Amino acid sequence: MNILDSKILEGGVVIPAGAAQLPGDLVVPAGAAGIVIFAHGSGSSRLSPRNQSVAHDLQDRGLGTLLFDLLTEVEEREDRWTAHLRFDITLLAQRLVAATNWISQHETTRNLPLGYFGSSTGAAAALVAAADTRARAIVSRGGRPDMAGENLERVRAPVLLIVGENDAGVIELNEKARERLRCRNSLCIVPRATHLFEEAGALEEVAQLAADFFLKQFK
Repeated sequence: MNILDSKILEGGVVIPAGAAQLPGDLVVPAGAAGIVIFAHGSGSSRLSPRNQSVAHDLQDRGLGTLLFDLLTEVEEREDRWTAHLRFDITLLAQRLVAATNWISQHETTRNLPLGYFGSSTGAAAALVAAADTRARAIVSRGGRPDMAGENLERVRAPVLLIVGENDAGVIELNEKARERLRCRNSLCIVPRATHLFEEAGALEEVAQLAADFFLKQFK
C-alpha cells in the first residue's frame, strides 16, 4: 500500500508556546484511534532516533503522533553550555501543555483521545502536564518520573512505566515513583535492555507495549 493511501501526512508544524515557536512533526493515520504527543529526554530533540522509531511503530498501529522540540534553537544552544533547561521540568511541562492545547484545536486531531509518551526527563514533564490536561494515558520509557515531584499524586490518567532490566538505578527510581502515584499504573521491565534500549528487539518491545497500552486506554 502506498504510504499516502494509509496516512494523512501533516508534516512540519509549529507549536506556539508563549513567546516560543516550537517546530514539530505531526502524522495522523486515516481513522486514527488517538494521538500521542512525545516528550523527548534531556539533551535530545524531536529527531531522536529512538522516539522516531517508536512513533513509526505507533503509526503502523493506527495512532497519530506529534514529535516536537521542547526547546527553541536559542535555548538549545544555551543549554549545551549550562545544561539547566533540560532539567527545568516546569518549563518542559508548560511546553507540553501548549502542544496539547494546539492539538486540541487542530482540525485533524481535536476530537481524538490523547496520550503522552515521555523519555528520561520528558517522562517527568509528561506526568506534570497530565495533571492539568485531558491526557488519557501516559507511557514512560526509561523515564525519571521521580522528577515530577508532588505532581505524581495529582495524575489521574493511567500510567505505564517501561524500564530496561539492566537499568538498575532507574528501576529503583520508577518503583519509588509508583508508590506516590494515585492512578492506575504498572511497571514493565524489558529483559536484557539497558537505559537506551539499544539491544536487538528491545525498542520494538517498547513500541508494542506502548501501542497496546494506548489503544486500550483510548477505547
